[in-house]
Amino acid sequence: GPTSVVNLMGYANPAQVAGGVHMRLFARAFVFEDTATEKRFAFVSADIGMGSDLINMKVVERLDSLLGEGVYTLENICISGTHTHSGPAGFLQYTLFQVTSLGFMNQTFTTFVDGVAEAIAAAHQGRVPGSVGMAQGELADSNINRSPTSYLLNPEEERAQYDADTDLNMLLLRIADENGNAMGSLNWFAVHGTSLNNTNRLLSGDNRGYASYLLERDYNGATADGVLPGQGDFVAAFASTNLGDVSPNTEGPRCIHSGLPCDAVTSTCHGRNEACIAFGPGTNGDMYESAAIIGTRQYEHATGLMKDAAASPLLSTPVDYRHLFVNMSDVQVTLSDGSTVKTCRPAMGYAFAAGTTDGPGMFNFYQSMNETTPFWNAVTGVLSAPSPGEVACQAPKPILLDLSGINIPYEWDAEVVPVQLLRLGSLFIASVPSEFTTMAGRRLRATIEKALRDEGVEGDIYVAIAGLANSYTDYVTTFEEYQGQRYEAASTIFGPNSHAAYLQLFDGLARDLAAGRPTPQPEGVAPPDLSDEQVQLIPDQVTYDSVPLGAAFGQVVSDVNTSRTYSSGDVLEATFWGANPRGNLRTGDTYLAVERRVEGAGQEARRLASSHREGRSSPRHHGARGGGSSDTNEEWQRVAADGDPETRFIYHRVLSSTGTPHPEGPLVSDRLALSTKGDSLHHSQATLWWQVPNATAPGEYRLRYFGEANMRLRGPQPFQGVSSVFTVA
Repeated sequence: GPTSVVNLMGYANPAQVAGGVHMRLFARAFVFEDTATEKRFAFVSADIGMGSDLINMKVVERLDSLLGEGVYTLENICISGTHTHSGPAGFLQYTLFQVTSLGFMNQTFTTFVDGVAEAIAAAHQGRVPGSVGMAQGELADSNINRSPTSYLLNPEEERAQYDADTDLNMLLLRIADENGNAMGSLNWFAVHGTSLNNTNRLLSGDNRGYASYLLERDYNGATADGVLPGQGDFVAAFASTNLGDVSPNTEGPRCIHSGLPCDAVTSTCHGRNEACIAFGPGTNGDMYESAAIIGTRQYEHATGLMKDAAASPLLSTPVDYRHLFVNMSDVQVTLSDGSTVKTCRPAMGYAFAAGTTDGPGMFNFYQSMNETTPFWNAVTGVLSAPSPGEVACQAPKPILLDLSGINIPYEWDAEVVPVQLLRLGSLFIASVPSEFTTMAGRRLRATIEKALRDEGVEGDIYVAIAGLANSYTDYVTTFEEYQGQRYEAASTIFGPNSHAAYLQLFDGLARDLAAGRPTPQPEGVAPPDLSDEQVQLIPDQVTYDSVPLGAAFGQVVSDVNTSRTYSSGDVLEATFWGANPRGNLRTGDTYLAVERRVEGAGQEARRLASSHREGRSSPRHHGARGGGSSDTNEEWQRVAADGDPETRFIYHRVLSSTGTPHPEGPLVSDRLALSTKGDSLHHSQATLWWQVPNATAPGEYRLRYFGEANMRLRGPQPFQGVSSVFTVA
């Protein structure tokens, strides 16, 4: 997706604007087909903030053209976001999620649709006879509950059934061909994609992306082997599940000015939420190191489970699925005592604006707010004032945003949502369009298993929850947690009975699936397609790029330090005059390369160049590949690219009059100007950053930058920049 200008999705921080790449984002697709019945489904774990109903619609349209009509429908695809908070925004069709992104972003959306559709098509076309193994086990020291006071509101006898206030279990599938060779791995583990906080401006898969990178590298090879991240046949997905109240910031929250604990209930320091922040295990809270640590722990655990799964075959037929669209604002729920309750029209509570300890909000909001204020009532009442009935339905939530009453410029949040249950033999995957909390997920798994047993399913039953799948409707807490009105409860938009409604819906899907009967779809109930109504303030196209008089694109501005020798752990960087990277996303390629001189390489250099050219790259790639092992003199071997986490591609602009950095800001005028051109006041620069990994081979190295400038008269012009040669010992 776009690596500049666009707001990052997750923290709703208008100042968090993309400015480069930490790791590339991927869609990882798996297709399972029962050859006896020819039933199949596709499961996609995508490095995006969350699922989108509009993405699903357009992916199905693309698959109709790629594979034939009806091979995949909305019923048999599941697209689950990993919930990284470091991916570009603008791909959801509802207004609430477009406020900080300044509307829809077609470049983000089309890139995501293309990537997901192409991944599914590649998986479908690459089907072979095979088998699935399964293993599970607990992983410690990799998550904490960020709303522990809410968790404690659940019944004591229920909490006593569990050893922790988060789910520690990782459930893993090992997919193999008929000879037992590993083709891929798919697992679910509860942790938020928030190791990188709201000060990060680089695209990244966060801790899950890091784990996927490591496991795929083990099987596919590294960049130095001629295999870029994302290339190779082995696919490893670390998918999201019921992570609603689960944080990777294992050091916990503290007051940043004093180091003292925050208030446990409100997550404030002296009454302010902005100063209460949770930190990961990285040195001095280093967020990139924290993402690497949490990602490595997941990778190491998955590596062990892969070995166990090789010896533990899963009953993987029948393959089946059930899917239902439901208007979640109008579900009547029958409780265990026979009484009935209803869900509510969507609304956000005050604590929604407080944010979380992973990313605090602003102004005078705090978690566990249970009453309204005249000032904010007046402000939000201009958009829509909730009716007395809506206030009563959502109680004890104090309503900040009455989402159901706002339709300017179009709907603010989804009301019709998909629920889906996939079956792979004895594994059942519940696709939920939201973030379930720990206890909400536990109850859902138990409900599904009980329904299956009641309907006569025998033997082993495993239930996984695919979170943030197929659409996005914020959070789901238990009824008890809802009473505490922390962030997750305030963001449970359909009211206190939301969770009970989901339990009832999935109970029905499970019974239908087990009994082999269809699930009837109510006539006329489907999400809208608002693609023709989308408002986009940031144009897709970069009009032109420019450099100062006397400078050239790719020219070095600040070089590496050649007077010293580098070793493992050292950081070096070089800065070049560049172009806005939104002009060419270099999908399936890279903006940078770290290259090592290979004296007398001859055939070896040619072999690496050949393997690099034959690697799987997107058909949407523009411009010349250039650089690395395919250099014409064939004496440089590419050892790292921008998808490798030891590198960073950092985009920024400078004031042309002074040459000083000018960070992108949240102002509309600022981002609109930057989105379309390198104007007379600003020029683009790109910094290439590399931290020398352990066991790096000694020798001479250089950094290479790949860009594409949009010229006023000549159109897109590819260029390169190369640093001076430096030594690693």
